[in-house]
Formats: sequence, C-alpha cells, structure tokens
Amino acid sequence: MLPFVNVFGRQFGMYAIMVVVGILAAGRWACKTTKKRGHDANKMILILIFGAFGAFLGGYGLHGLLRIRYFLELFGSGSIPGWEDIIMAWQRTFGGMIFFGGLFGGLLVGFFTASKLKLPLGEFADIATPAIPLFHTFGRIGCFLSGCCFGIESRLGFTMQNSLVEVANEVRRLPVQLLEGALNFGLFLILAYLLKKDRFAGKLLIVYLALYSLMRFVLEFWRGDAVRGFVFGLSISQFISVIILIGIVVFELIQRLRKRHEKDTY
Repeated sequence: MLPFVNVFGRQFGMYAIMVVVGILAAGRWACKTTKKRGHDANKMILILIFGAFGAFLGGYGLHGLLRIRYFLELFGSGSIPGWEDIIMAWQRTFGGMIFFGGLFGGLLVGFFTASKLKLPLGEFADIATPAIPLFHTFGRIGCFLSGCCFGIESRLGFTMQNSLVEVANEVRRLPVQLLEGALNFGLFLILAYLLKKDRFAGKLLIVYLALYSLMRFVLEFWRGDAVRGFVFGLSISQFISVIILIGIVVFELIQRLRKRHEKDTY
C-alpha cells in the first residue's frame, strides 16, 4: 500500500490526492457534457462546488451520527474528560466518511443550488449523474492505496503492509476497493451512453441509485471491516441500499398508478 507520498519534503495522503483527481475528472466531464448539450457550464460548476460541500458535510455527518456513542460514553462517565480523551473521541466519531451520507448530502445541496439558479432539474441531474461513479472510481483507488475499506481474507488478493488500519496489515485480502472502482467505472460508461442516447431522460439518477445499491449490497459481503456496524444483520451500507431499492420501487409504482389514473380520467 502507499498511504502517503512525499513531494518536495511535504507528505500528502494518497486518498486525498485521488479524491482531488476524481473531482477534477468528474468536473471536467460534467462541464464538457453540459456545453455539448447547450447549457452554461459555469452553472454546472456552481452546482458541483456546492454539491461537493454538501457531500463533505453529509459524509462526515453520517459517520459521526453512527458513532456518536463515543462522545456519549466519554461525557456519560461522570468524570470530566481530558483533552486527549476528547480528541480521541472526536477522531473516532468524525475520522471518516460514509459514501451514502456524502451522496445524499451532495444531491440535496446540488438540487437546491440548481433550483435557485432556475435550471431544468431533470436535465442537469441527468448530466451530473454519470460524474458520480466517475468520481467514485478514483475514490476507491484511493481507498486501496490507503488500505482502508479493505476486503475479506482471501488467497487471491494483496497482502497489506502499510495500511492506515492496523488490523488490515499482514493479511492477504481481496481487493474489494479495486473491484468496486472497476464496477463504478463501468457504471459511468453505461450512464454516459444512456445520456448520449437520451434514454431514461429525467430518470438517470434513479437508474444510478438502483444499480449502485444492488452493486454495493453484494460487495458488502466481501468487505472485512465489520467495525462499521450492522442493522438487522446487514451492514449499514446494505441497510441503506435496501431502503433505496424499496423507495425506488414504491416511487415507480406510484408514478405508474398516477399516470394510469390521469389516462383513465382523460
């Protein structure tokens, strides 16, 4: 693994570097596509900037919410905690991001920004949607280099040596990060093709959420970092994936029933 690199005497985290690369790649693709479809790329830049801010808050916020027990235990002990204990609890609580939190935080702020700019939400959502798995591709490569989000023990894989997560080291593990990265890139290609052919117009985001949720549900069985927690026997991400899939099915049923009712009324 390569969690850090030294550039001119300064140390940089590979995960952060890959995130920046992913932002630049996804942003360039989205802006270029926006121009091709006859829209103002500067407005897409604003959506992406504010959306990234929302993703940052959502990712860290959900991570902190699910691990708030560390602060509750610290201040519920009856004694006044020291600064070292507070810093440790803060790192455990907000020391990571959860993708689904970042995804919905970014979407919420992105849609709000687009509505304030009075843009066609469906069209801009379709353009921005393929950029999500493109960015995620680089993010997962960063996870692999940092040694986080590691996979289960496997004879086929890599033996981590310098992972930032100590329990992941010295064990041959399935590179589930690279697998998810490759699947995300494939998902990007599929969504970009659908956008180019104007398939599922106004619904590409729903297509992405359905496909990624299915993909993530399966991949979670090959993740070995059980510390993230479980709900009803499922990992947090699996539980969220199920909720998303159920929500999509209910939404589509309501839409079809509404269209049928309008047709019958007409």
